[in-house]
Amino acid sequence: MHRYVLGRLLSAIPTLFLIVTISFFLIRIAPGGPFDLERPLEAKVMENLNKIYHLDEPLWNQYLLYLKSIVQLDFGPSFYFRDFSINELFAQSLPISIQLGLSALCLALVVGGTLGVVAALRQNQATDYSVMAAATLGVTIPNFVVAPILTLILGVWLGWLPVGGWNGGAFVNVILPVVTLALPQVAVVARLTRGSMIEALRSNHVRTARAYGLTSYMVIVVHALRGAILPVVSYLGPAAAALLTGSVVIETIFGIPGIGRYFVQGALNRDYTLVMGTVVVVACFVIMFNLVVDLLYALLDPRVSYD
Repeated sequence: MHRYVLGRLLSAIPTLFLIVTISFFLIRIAPGGPFDLERPLEAKVMENLNKIYHLDEPLWNQYLLYLKSIVQLDFGPSFYFRDFSINELFAQSLPISIQLGLSALCLALVVGGTLGVVAALRQNQATDYSVMAAATLGVTIPNFVVAPILTLILGVWLGWLPVGGWNGGAFVNVILPVVTLALPQVAVVARLTRGSMIEALRSNHVRTARAYGLTSYMVIVVHALRGAILPVVSYLGPAAAALLTGSVVIETIFGIPGIGRYFVQGALNRDYTLVMGTVVVVACFVIMFNLVVDLLYALLDPRVSYD
């Protein structure tokens, strides 16, 4: 197991290198620059700024300098937020995005998993049709539609919840963004759980467990659910990385100072280091969660072994 984990971590190095390389050159191909304003700066000021941020040097030299700083875990200064480094921005925004994404992930697992199991146990009944119809609706309606609707109803008309702001992670401020972020994931988890649960309930070992006279709780939770949860676990790898690093749409709509909102601002303002830092962080999360998913597979399925 330890050799497998070490091998996966070592194989992540060339993957990250390739991601950094492609992202570095792609963002510089895009038209515009970090200091292109509606009212152009004076030539001397522009020259000094390019010199400070090494933008006057050849592109290959800028690339080598950035690789050197990345190896030292330094994402460099921000071109737009000039009083902050990228590390300082991430130190403020990443915990907020993680809290938001982790809450949405837990909500999606609990609610979606429960609905999927209930639908599987009531297959081809009214409950099953209702859950699947709601899940289909949740998958098809995007976040940027759901968020304004919930804000209008619960925030403006009823006045139950604030319509924006973080307020230090206060519970009332978290409800709307977490629910909006979790709804599509609830739908996907419910559909995956239902399909795999129906298959697991018809498997031979579950039939044998019923024949031995085990209680319904033991049959469903201990025997059927353990195998049915595997497709959900495989889906949670990229989903968890996307949720924990924040949602661009949700953080922008609700005015949450997370990493997703900074990514939008960095892309619009050609803040090269901010965009690059966000890409690297998201890539690290994807690699890490995919590794966690593979390890969970070995724990849930005795047929899988990495020894």
